[in-house]
Amino acid sequence: MAKNKRFQAATAAIEPEKSYPLSEAVALLKQVPGAKFDESIDVAMNLGVDPRHADQMVRGAIVLPHGIGKETRVLVFAKGAKENEARDAGADFVGGEELAKKIQDEGWLDFERVIATPDMMSVVGRLGKVLGPRGLMPNPKLGTVTMDVGNAVRENKAGKIEYKVDKAGIIHAVVGKKSFDAEKIVDNAAALIGAVVRAKPATSKGIYLKRISISTTMGPGITIDPSSVPTAA
Repeated sequence: MAKNKRFQAATAAIEPEKSYPLSEAVALLKQVPGAKFDESIDVAMNLGVDPRHADQMVRGAIVLPHGIGKETRVLVFAKGAKENEARDAGADFVGGEELAKKIQDEGWLDFERVIATPDMMSVVGRLGKVLGPRGLMPNPKLGTVTMDVGNAVRENKAGKIEYKVDKAGIIHAVVGKKSFDAEKIVDNAAALIGAVVRAKPATSKGIYLKRISISTTMGPGITIDPSSVPTAA
């Protein structure tokens, strides 16, 4: 009941037919009643693409200016000098066959990002059925299959996020916590939106950013006017 009253109070403060400038949307989001925990801030973008076609897939990664307010546990598959480089950069878990075996045999998944050097992909490839559905499979296009493991680890620990359009043509991504200063939320949201705009497929016709909304974990969505985001205009 308390949850419903909170949601209703939050909804009442939002004009459902209005598209708010990004800064106003964030200010409103911080004012409306929230949950007792520090909720995540989510941005959803409805894109004018057809993900069924490979040439209209929108996917990428970006280091948000202010991180996401959450510790990212990074696992690195590497050996030799690259193993030491990963540890020095702050990787939480580093190894090879023994880690792959732990994931396969024990169902161990106490990490949020997986990075691998190219020469370790023969090991990582065997984990595709486990890591793939969870969005954890290393990918060179996302910078998670690389020889520069030190930089990759530092970026992911600093708040690098991945985004990918789903079957409905929507991208969902976390851009921070409700406890963040409004300016930091605005910066992070603008950075994500800008990255998605720059990733627009050449084959996408018509309106690309059809709708953008921002919300807390437990709150209603607030529609954002794309023209209020400099990187989206």
